Amino acid sequence: MTRGVLLDLAGVIYDGETAIPGGVDAVARLRQAGLAVRFVSNTTRSSKQTVLQHLEALGLTVTKADVFTPAHAAREWLLRNGRAPYLLVHPGLEPDFFELPVRDKRAVVVGDAGEAFTYTVLNDAFRELNAGAELLALATNRAFRDADGALSLDAGPFVTALEYASLKRATVLGKPSPTFFLSALASMNCPPDQAIMVGDDAEADIAGALRAGISSALLVRTGKYQQGDERRFDPRPTATFADLAAAADWIIARRD
Repeated sequence: MTRGVLLDLAGVIYDGETAIPGGVDAVARLRQAGLAVRFVSNTTRSSKQTVLQHLEALGLTVTKADVFTPAHAAREWLLRNGRAPYLLVHPGLEPDFFELPVRDKRAVVVGDAGEAFTYTVLNDAFRELNAGAELLALATNRAFRDADGALSLDAGPFVTALEYASLKRATVLGKPSPTFFLSALASMNCPPDQAIMVGDDAEADIAGALRAGISSALLVRTGKYQQGDERRFDPRPTATFADLAAAADWIIARRD
């Protein structure tokens, strides 16, 4: 029995500013079938409010409770652990870290900083780590589909560089962290063995969800998907579909 569905956003619901055909309707059909839906995104270039506004502009009815992002998880971690952030993130994400308490202890927070990934800022982050800061990775994705249609470096390679230099292991807050998936499921009171994940990233979305105990993980051939991804990482997808619309058909047909 399936009770809940987790959906990635970029590459599944939309590409850039454009909705992927059939995606918005697929979300509506999943909800009409009585399935709880949450959106789990590794976006680290846009604040949660910006993500919500984007989804609403595409015609989706969403609330803050429906959307899970690594920045929100990082903010909670910082408050819980009494650390102030040293931000190595995109300017568009900075609002999610406003008004945090001033602390003596720090944590380097790494997201997809884009053009801000310069030697100077990476070296400053390294020095923070060397001085005792913790290392938080909002995500460890290798690449993302950029506005020009080609793949570009995501945050993962830079997190790995800082780990190597500082001899510290990053705490990963977004996908593929099991905690990230499980907190989204907990919000809809859905056990992992009654949930399905749909994403375009065979490593973070699919293998990550299956390692977290989610019963099925469906890979879609949109967004960052590249030929052969379904065989590139283990565990492999439960099934692979052309897009979210086709995946939703499969989910609804098997929900009982």
